[in-house]
Amino acid sequence: MNASLGVSATQPQTIYLKDYRVPDYLIDTTDLIIDIFDGYTIVTSMLGMRRNPEAEAPAQSLRLHGVGLELMSVMLNGEILQADAYAVDAESLTIFNTPENLNLAIMTKIKPEENTALEGLYRSRTMYCTQCEAEGFRKITYYLDRPDVMSEFTTKVIADRKLPVLLANGNLIDSGDAGDGRHFALWHDPFKKPAYLFATVAGDLEHIEDKFITCSGREVTLKIFVEAKDLDKCDHAMNSLKNSMRWDEEVYGREYDLDIFMIVAVDDFNMGAMENKGLNIFNTSCVLAKAETTTDVGFQRVEGVVAHEYFHNWSGNRVTCRDWFQLSLKEGFTVYRDAEFSADMGSRTVKRIEDVALLRTMQFAEDAGPMAHPIRPESYIEISNFYTLTIYEKGAEIIRMLATLLGKETFRKGTDLYFDRHDGQAVTTEDFVKALEDASGRDLTQFKRW
Repeated sequence: MNASLGVSATQPQTIYLKDYRVPDYLIDTTDLIIDIFDGYTIVTSMLGMRRNPEAEAPAQSLRLHGVGLELMSVMLNGEILQADAYAVDAESLTIFNTPENLNLAIMTKIKPEENTALEGLYRSRTMYCTQCEAEGFRKITYYLDRPDVMSEFTTKVIADRKLPVLLANGNLIDSGDAGDGRHFALWHDPFKKPAYLFATVAGDLEHIEDKFITCSGREVTLKIFVEAKDLDKCDHAMNSLKNSMRWDEEVYGREYDLDIFMIVAVDDFNMGAMENKGLNIFNTSCVLAKAETTTDVGFQRVEGVVAHEYFHNWSGNRVTCRDWFQLSLKEGFTVYRDAEFSADMGSRTVKRIEDVALLRTMQFAEDAGPMAHPIRPESYIEISNFYTLTIYEKGAEIIRMLATLLGKETFRKGTDLYFDRHDGQAVTTEDFVKALEDASGRDLTQFKRW
């Protein structure tokens, strides 16, 4: 029952916002076992699934996303499926005649050491790590890899003791010996999240540690993991994290929700940083800073990026995007939040001049050229191409316009309503604007033309 898959040779397809439909199935629980060996990794996923009551019609089959996976076995409700019960192609696993409720166990083999796309699980120097936004989780295991499918994750990471640090999302609930010179760590995240926010790290890392007391009196452990050579360059990032946590409580009323918050710095990371729930993964350029070697601009960049990814804990994680057309809902809003944080930490005037200079020199040029697009596009071929200055910076300016129109106190009432109303949901830009309308009593129909 093995099937080795290569990269899809099919022509790319245009995805349209107008074609959105809710998923046929939901995944209530996701239990993962990630067993890392030299040269390959075995991933076992156990999914507690049910038909979506909001789906248009009862589904007769279940199609899961998967790319570059070697399928080893599939079990449905405790029974191993025979080859005629499912079909595999380069981008999916389809299971036929699926019941209303199902417990699905899928075992796959992947090769992180050969993963040069740096999406999914890959090896970076001395460690294994993940990057799953936007569609990287499907390179780890077969799954409904879309942001509107939110699940409660439990992750067991197993590896040789030469990789002493084993991390995943959530709180650490168990760890110990796995025999044969191997060990394990078991992590549980009680907050439902889409697969793009999943993360795991295994490596020989050092860390600095601190504590933060939240506004309700809870103690949160803070850890920044790096290679030993970089341990003396983490203090500024830690101070920036604590300042971010306090600022988000004071300005937006947002308290951190887990017992631990972790940052891991990776040399080979194809984004600046990623807001995975409770386990942010950064390119080292966005974490490391030392007075002897780092400029003022470098210190400001670390502070801003650490804040941005932390603020995503609410504006992106606890409330996430229904689909990737809504990307600016989390990115534009969070860029606005990190800009206001940086303004409060330094000079508001200087920060505003810097942001406007970036808009005028780079985002305006994007708007005036062949890459012009609205902050919520109507279609895309490759979602990775939409991580643009328009989505981030113009999106933030439109949020700033709303904040200016409503005033500071009313805007805060609107964001409070947005977070409370949609906690644990995947939503749209209309949901955000509706919360501001309901909190303010203002009709923002005309504004939505933006």
